[in-house]
Amino acid sequence: MTKKVILACSVCGSRNYSTAGKSDSARLELKKFCSACSAHTIHKETK
Repeated sequence: MTKKVILACSVCGSRNYSTAGKSDSARLELKKFCSACSAHTIHKETK
């Protein structure tokens, strides 16, 4: 079963994206564009 997860920028901490995450224990990490940083950065799953 998938659940909704929120992704936060690893540089500035801005919570920009939400997506359907997997149900495993590993945290999701995606490279996305951060509008606050104006750059492509790693976005990590938050609690």
